[in-house]
Amino acid sequence: MNTLSLEAIRATLKAVGPYVRSTPTVPIPADLVPGARAVTAKYELLQITGTFKARGAMANALALDEQARAAGVTAVSAGNHAIATAYAAGQLGIDAKVVMTATAPTVRVERCRSYGAEVVLAPDVHAAFEMMAALVERENRTAIHPFEGLLTAAGTAGVGYEFIQDATDLDAVIVPIGGGGLAAGVATAVKLLAPECKVYGVEPEGADSMSRSLAAGSAQQLSRVDTVADSLGAPMALPISFSLCQQHLDDVVRVTDAELIRAMRVQHQHLGLAVEPACAATLAAATGPLAKRLVGKHVGLIFCGSNMDPESWFRLVETH
Repeated sequence: MNTLSLEAIRATLKAVGPYVRSTPTVPIPADLVPGARAVTAKYELLQITGTFKARGAMANALALDEQARAAGVTAVSAGNHAIATAYAAGQLGIDAKVVMTATAPTVRVERCRSYGAEVVLAPDVHAAFEMMAALVERENRTAIHPFEGLLTAAGTAGVGYEFIQDATDLDAVIVPIGGGGLAAGVATAVKLLAPECKVYGVEPEGADSMSRSLAAGSAQQLSRVDTVADSLGAPMALPISFSLCQQHLDDVVRVTDAELIRAMRVQHQHLGLAVEPACAATLAAATGPLAKRLVGKHVGLIFCGSNMDPESWFRLVETH
């Protein structure tokens, strides 16, 4: 069984501290989640690189020995993890060559390049993973995985750790799930600090690898990913992140693309946030499949990030 101690979480938080932000914990109007006693959001969208991914990428980069740093790193991503890996590598003087899907927004590709990384485009997410593996074999680069590994979970656990420190009376925390790296870390930290607090994961219906994995009792792969939330479009769950989610999540729910886009509109109208679909997932879950379970509760929502250009945001919310 994979485990992550509070000591390891604190040590990782201290190590990455000079390179990442402790993001704001913000009370938001309780009526955004009908029936809730209070609602507090963790604004991880204000993280360096625009998403929580900077925490895990930095934790992995810092752990590389001198030989690995000299050979360089690679990563695969729809954008956010690639940006985080490029940032982490740039901070430590490490060469980075990242693989992104051809559908990745131009703003994400350009942000990777702005941190000094070389970007290689793949036709789809399955091909992207194959191309990353080839870079590891051909160029001896270290792959910084987008969601798998205890180091990654120790990094993302900082989100949950900070949340519980800042909002001490949360009854429930909702966390988005793509591959499960964020949920693995957050759920572990929350349960270590506040065992009675419920932790719910949320994933898109068209990318529900964690729901399927929990039902099967082992990490599962998807043959197809179909969701507007490309940041949550991991094609599989993997053993370490799955194991931590299995141990510490109270439940995982699914939301539709329509529910994600509706939540994006609410965040813009009431909070002034123009966010990517992944960032709206927790609000979509709180007002949808989790609504009855949150009545009378102090609800914590993780707003995981937002790397989306205005044109893409407008096109998505106006055409769906």
